[in-house]
Amino acid sequence: MAPAWTVLSPPPNPPLSSLFSGKPNTIKPKPFIYWRKRSDSSNYRRTTVLITNAKAGQDQDKDKESGTPAFNPFGFVTDNPSSRSAIQIEESPAESGNVGQMLYRIEDKGKEYGSYIKSGDLRWFVRETGSAGSRRGTVVFLHGAPTQSYSYRVVMSEMSGLGFHCFAPDWIGFGFSDKPQPGYGFDYTEKEYHEAFDKLLDDLGIKSPFYLVVQGFLVGSYGLTWALKNQSRISKLAVLNTPLTVSSPVPGLFQKLRIPLYGEFTCQNAITAERFIEAGSPYVLKLEKADVYRLPYLASSGPGFALLEAARKANFKDISSQIAAGFASGKWNGPILVAWGIADKYLPQSIAEEFLKENPSVRLKLIEGAGHMPQEDWPEKVIEVLRAFF
Repeated sequence: MAPAWTVLSPPPNPPLSSLFSGKPNTIKPKPFIYWRKRSDSSNYRRTTVLITNAKAGQDQDKDKESGTPAFNPFGFVTDNPSSRSAIQIEESPAESGNVGQMLYRIEDKGKEYGSYIKSGDLRWFVRETGSAGSRRGTVVFLHGAPTQSYSYRVVMSEMSGLGFHCFAPDWIGFGFSDKPQPGYGFDYTEKEYHEAFDKLLDDLGIKSPFYLVVQGFLVGSYGLTWALKNQSRISKLAVLNTPLTVSSPVPGLFQKLRIPLYGEFTCQNAITAERFIEAGSPYVLKLEKADVYRLPYLASSGPGFALLEAARKANFKDISSQIAAGFASGKWNGPILVAWGIADKYLPQSIAEEFLKENPSVRLKLIEGAGHMPQEDWPEKVIEVLRAFF
């Protein structure tokens, strides 16, 4: 019977004596031994692949002897400064933390001004600043996919100080709101989102007319299609970087989600939201902000599957057509502000300008230095334009 060390045959160079213990004719147990040639010499180095005997994380960040970086299967995560703590290959996982420990560290983050509201069979997470007696009226802020109302926290805080009563819900399936399994009370269609939002407004006691601020793809677009059906309930409408024309491009994320099997894999990426934000912005999110956008996707698979279902149920071109035709038809008589982050890498400035040509009464304000989410990139400038408009 061949000795154990011949499972992976070594080259002839290493001394065979290194494989034996002190006793004559006794083979020292060395399971799963293989030999690796160093890049800077002709010598061979013996490596043991026995997990129970190896130091956790050995040679993962760098081969200390050769200086050659070790292969990191999660490099696509850890190479990004803002998401470096999302998935780490630690040298000592038990000491440095794992996903569960990271959730414990960040589980209370990002709920500023928020509380849970039961509306029908659904539980919404809604942020609120100001009070019902605020002299300048009520503002409702709606976010887009795949983010959450957290993006409005700074704007809401300042707007309430200016005399506004502000609300910002996490859409169902996003942020800290419920994520029902499709087919069990909610199927993530445009119609269901409209009906659920109507019910939420009633339960919050929001009286019409109110100011509406909308931003983003998918559920953000549903905010605009809801507005087109409920113009009498809206005093003034402000739009931040949202698809407004038929020519509005669809980001790669939503296209990937619609591919069978590949979409199921994509939706479970814990850093989906933060990477989407960064890809549409000239900035990298600070870690404390990235933690909040990442948290729902780390806590369960629900947000990912909700995003997947919503993306597959949506007809993006049809929604853009509804919006373009709805406002261009002359049916909308109220004031509209389009505040556009000109560094948006998903929706170029030309989208806002094309919308303006079809709707000459629209006020267009370009926000320099801001990308797809101006309320996150440069909230002070958003506050300035909203204060002047409202």
